[in-house]
Amino acid sequence: MGALHEGHLALVRKARKLAGRQGAVAASLFVNPTQFGPKEDFSRYPRPFRRDCSLLRKNGCDLLFAPEMGDMYYPDRSIVIMENQLSKVMCGASRPGHFDGVCLVVSKLFHIVQPDMGVFGEKDYQQLAILRRMVRDLNFPIRIVSHPTVREADGLAMSSRNNYLSEEERRQAPIIYETFCVADEKIRAGNISKNKLANWIRQKIESAPLAKVDYVEIVNPDDLQPVHELEPPLLLAAAVFFGKTRLIDNRLVK
Repeated sequence: MGALHEGHLALVRKARKLAGRQGAVAASLFVNPTQFGPKEDFSRYPRPFRRDCSLLRKNGCDLLFAPEMGDMYYPDRSIVIMENQLSKVMCGASRPGHFDGVCLVVSKLFHIVQPDMGVFGEKDYQQLAILRRMVRDLNFPIRIVSHPTVREADGLAMSSRNNYLSEEERRQAPIIYETFCVADEKIRAGNISKNKLANWIRQKIESAPLAKVDYVEIVNPDDLQPVHELEPPLLLAAAVFFGKTRLIDNRLVK
């Protein structure tokens, strides 16, 4: 959606490597209204278009698709895409309709651009899993490729929304990933139950005075359904508010 950072640019560089000399790399810049809720930050979402264009060019992007709203959505549009399993947990439970909007816009982008591969980051692991399911179920001739989460030096997952954080919120925000790293160790030690671990993760994150947990989930990384036993592979996932800024992060325990 723009406001590009190193996490986005890592996707471009991976696409460049996958495409090789004979292939082309395309990127889109479009702040998609259908994936924002009525009280979310659509109107204030950053849109530094010229800066983003320059960064894409420098990192190996050959083609930029930057449509206007009217190019993507007719005023009387009436077709939707709904995902009814993977989107019922985690961010989908907190943001009803969000992933339906994601599926709609990505399916339109795929139809317009017709790529061979799509590269998406693991930071939004739920989005990645849902798009894999969409491509499978709707028979898109596209391979979805993932890229590991890119982090700041202190472990905070890179996000355009990090710019919303105050100085003190930014100082406390790395506690999410710090907590996941210790939780990973607890799982491998094998002496804690799933419910106790989830409660510990929540309490540890909220030990940061400005942190308010939206959710903590421990799920199967393939279908995002809750697990009963802490047997890897597992996905640890959380959404946390720092003030009005909602950050997501996850850790895959293999």
